[in-house]
Amino acid sequence: MPTIFITGASSGLGKATAKLFASKGWHVMATMRHPEQETELTQLPNVHLLPLDVTDPVSIESTVQRAVAFSPVDVVFNNAGYGLIGALEAVTDEQITQLVNTNLLGVIRVTKAFLPHLRKKRSGCIINTTSIGGLIAFPLYSIYHATKWGVEGWSESMSFELSLHNIQIKTISPGGIATDFTGRSLVVVEHEAYSDLLQKLMNGQANVQFSPPEAIAEVVYLAATDQKDQLRYPAGHDALTSYEYRLGVGPETFRKEVASQFASDQEASLSTLSGSKNDE
Repeated sequence: MPTIFITGASSGLGKATAKLFASKGWHVMATMRHPEQETELTQLPNVHLLPLDVTDPVSIESTVQRAVAFSPVDVVFNNAGYGLIGALEAVTDEQITQLVNTNLLGVIRVTKAFLPHLRKKRSGCIINTTSIGGLIAFPLYSIYHATKWGVEGWSESMSFELSLHNIQIKTISPGGIATDFTGRSLVVVEHEAYSDLLQKLMNGQANVQFSPPEAIAEVVYLAATDQKDQLRYPAGHDALTSYEYRLGVGPETFRKEVASQFASDQEASLSTLSGSKNDE
């Protein structure tokens, strides 16, 4: 029975992935900061809950050691993370540090903790949730983009050294997911000098068609099992179409088109670039 280790499994994509892999006969190690509060995953066969705070190196080392002692781990799914919207002038140093610790350093540290185990096995797959925001950029997401673009670049570089030991690394880049990401998992910071821009951004996001987390979980399962030498897996209609469009027109043209939308008096429409409509 293969085993997957999942961070950020308390809700959204992490929980959907845990449920999917369990239904496929995998042993699932689902981690979260407060496993004692989880009720749904505890009812599923083959699911084992572990406490993990990806911003705490001691927690990471302890939980990874417990995991590999319990069962050989075949797939590490680095999924824990959250969003931050706000002008750079508006965010505090504490907010910047917390986001980087969670979205970027958490991924790096969890992966590093597993490497001796995976090297010894000479097999395994590391899958990192980035975002379409790790492949394209929009206003007021600068710190979030920094973390997600960071994971994308780090993953590509890691692919070279991991291939020496028959270990794969892949990224899942979803667009909008119909979860609580826009609620408790999204921090919005306002600044009066950028209030109009923020309003346009929020109005534009309301027109983006979100994918159910179960659909993105299917892409995670594909990446974990297809055995392809493929690094990036954009996931969701909006992510696929917007990334393809950026590749087609080129990064500079794409950037100028985004700028022109937010510079106009019209409301920003991210769906224009993603080719999607709000069907809900």
